[in-house]
Amino acid sequence: MVLSAEKGRTPELLPLRHGRMVRSPFAFYRGGALTMAADLASTPVSGVHVQCCGDAHLSNFGGFATPERRIIFSINDLDETLPAPWEWDVKRLAASFVIACRDKGLRESIGRDMAMTCARSYRESMGEFSEMRTLELWYRALWAEELMAGLPAAQRRRAVERIERETAKSRGEELFPKLVEHKGEVPVIKDQLPTIFHGPGDTPGVVSRNVMDTLNGYRATLSHSIQALYDRYELRDAAVKVVGIGSVGTSCWVLLFMAGEGDPLFLQVKEARRSVLEPYVGPSTFSNHGQRVVAGYRLMQPASDTFLGWTQGTGAKRLHFFIRQLRDIKIGIRVETFGSAEMEIFARWCGRALALSHARSGHSALLSGYMGKSDVFDQAIADFSSVYADQNGKDHAALARAVRRGKVKAVVEEESGS
Repeated sequence: MVLSAEKGRTPELLPLRHGRMVRSPFAFYRGGALTMAADLASTPVSGVHVQCCGDAHLSNFGGFATPERRIIFSINDLDETLPAPWEWDVKRLAASFVIACRDKGLRESIGRDMAMTCARSYRESMGEFSEMRTLELWYRALWAEELMAGLPAAQRRRAVERIERETAKSRGEELFPKLVEHKGEVPVIKDQLPTIFHGPGDTPGVVSRNVMDTLNGYRATLSHSIQALYDRYELRDAAVKVVGIGSVGTSCWVLLFMAGEGDPLFLQVKEARRSVLEPYVGPSTFSNHGQRVVAGYRLMQPASDTFLGWTQGTGAKRLHFFIRQLRDIKIGIRVETFGSAEMEIFARWCGRALALSHARSGHSALLSGYMGKSDVFDQAIADFSSVYADQNGKDHAALARAVRRGKVKAVVEEESGS
């Protein structure tokens, strides 16, 4: 299934994807949304569909800035989003905590407790959201200040400092010297193999006609006011950017725009392929998968990126894309640094954030009634998570054997990169 998911991807980049997935069971899980979707499809379902993330593991949650520049906490990766059984997202999220705890070498009982904490937070938050008026719920967001208020003083201070550092690093003017070099007077994106590079035959600082034509379609998906903002910038360069684990080998780009000296804008272009959920819940109502992803962002997130839009390529493959800013004040969560106390706090945050995203689909009262007020649901999700962590370990071992035997080629990086 890992190999079948790679049809149509850039062959030269696939060993990098395999290398990232084989590093650990947790890394495999991050790239295994398709395998889990197939497994979940064989289980009983509640029959209630919401707008699902499709890949709701804990590393896909984090902080980011609203257009008003306030930090909120929510799901931040929705490449696989599609209406589907709500419990699939809950199961994928809770199981990721068990697998992450095992990856950290924490006791098995701690991993199960984290899954149960996540499920409890989801259930109790859904009950709270079910009592809100429709517009009150729609405008609800999980603000960073609200979440940090519950932390002990020392942890709260460290969290504030981290947000301040990440906010500074994510601004375009701070990214500029890291991502850009000058060819004479012309700013161009700096090649940083193997994750950022200009394609074969592409000259840095010379943007192809295909890219320009593709962006014309993107502009039309923006609101009139954002079109006016976008038009202030001039596209200066485009380069391939290898991202994450699940997206390696798909067509992803970083674009450099300038509105004047020292006034950059970085946009990220990501190929949008068929959701891993589609074989099991039916096709998207949108003909363009970029539009499917954008619609998911706008429904599941309380606030989305100003430049979020979609388009279609002009080449022979007519690929679908969605576009947003590159790292616009995004606060990544370094789970690898967590002990059990930090993991428990994060489990509560993620469960609450997922509940809010699902509640925005309009079924909060129904879901709250389904789960009830006892911990039966929490226990069931924790039981599932432990069993599925075992299955994920076996799947990772199968990939590792295939790599050792030469059936699957893998390039293992010294550092995880992006």
